[in-house]
Amino acid sequence: MNELIKIKDVSTSYGVTTRSLRYYEDMGLIQSIRGDDYAYRMYDETAIKRLQQILILRKLNISIKDIKRIFEKPGAEIVLEILREKVDDIDDEIALLHELKQIVLDFIAHFNQADFSKDSDVKLLYDKAKEIETQIVNVDYNGNPSNKSDVEKLLRLIEKQDQKSLNLRIVEMRPMRVLSNYLKGTNRMELHSEEEFDVEYKRIMGKDYKHYHAEHFEGHSSHMKGGYIITRRIPNDCVNNGPYEEYILGGLFVAESTKPDIEPGELWKTMTKALNESTTYEIDDIASGGYRDSIYGCNGDLLGGDFAYWECLIPVKKVK
Repeated sequence: MNELIKIKDVSTSYGVTTRSLRYYEDMGLIQSIRGDDYAYRMYDETAIKRLQQILILRKLNISIKDIKRIFEKPGAEIVLEILREKVDDIDDEIALLHELKQIVLDFIAHFNQADFSKDSDVKLLYDKAKEIETQIVNVDYNGNPSNKSDVEKLLRLIEKQDQKSLNLRIVEMRPMRVLSNYLKGTNRMELHSEEEFDVEYKRIMGKDYKHYHAEHFEGHSSHMKGGYIITRRIPNDCVNNGPYEEYILGGLFVAESTKPDIEPGELWKTMTKALNESTTYEIDDIASGGYRDSIYGCNGDLLGGDFAYWECLIPVKKVK
C-alpha cells in the first residue's frame, strides 16, 4: 500500500505552498485523498510523482494549460512538442523585443530634442507617436510592407507586456465577524490546519454552515513562516466556544484579481513590490504592526470552483 503524506509535509518537502497544492488540485493536475474519518488532505505516491513533474515544468515557465495537455496525452512526443513551441516563442519574443526597443530608442531621440514647454514641440512628439503607431501596424522595420503575422505577434507582445502591469484597486471591506484558525491565547502564533479548522467550523455553525461558508478568506501568514491562515464569516449570534480565535475583519485593502495561469504567490510578490514603492498607501499586515493578514477573498457569488475569480487582498493604510 502506498504511503500517504499530509499536505503540510508535502509543502515543506517540496518548497511549494499549500495554496499552490490546492490550486493544482482545482485545475485538475493532481488529486488528494481524504476519507470521511480523516480531516487532512493526503497525497499518495502517484500524486507526488505528478507534483514533481509539475514543478519541473513550471520552472521551465510552461503554462498550466500546456501542463494539462501533457498530462492528458502522456508520452515524450507532446512534451517535446510543447518545449519546441516554448523555444520558438522565446525566439519570437527576443526578436520582437529588439524591434520594439529600436522603436522606443527612435522616440527617445526625438524626445531629447523637444521642449515640453513649447506647444509646437509637443505637437511634433504627438505626430511622431502617431507615426510609430502606423509603422507598427503597416510597415516592417526594414521599410517593407509588413508581414501580417509578424505585426500581430508584435501587437500581442505589446499587449503581453501591458498585462504584466497590475490593475490594483483600493477596496473597503465591510466589517464582519470571522472565525480564524489561530488558536486562542497564542497571540496569533499557532495555527491549526484547514482540515482541523473545518471540523470545528462545521460544529459551531450547525445548520448555517453552508450559507456562511460561502464567505471565506485565506492566505499566507505575514509573520509566521509557512503559516496558512483560514478565516470564515460567522453570524453575530454564533457562540464560539471552541479553540479558535475570532475577530472583526474589514477596512482598507489593495485588491487584484487572480489570473487562471498565474499562481497566487507570484501575484502577491508583484503586489507587495508595487506597494513598497507606493507613496500613497503602505502595507498594514501583522508583520507591519497591523492586525490583518494578506488574504484571498471569495464570497457566495464567486463559489463554483473557478479559481480565476478569486481576489488577492493585501491590508493597507494611507501613508501619513
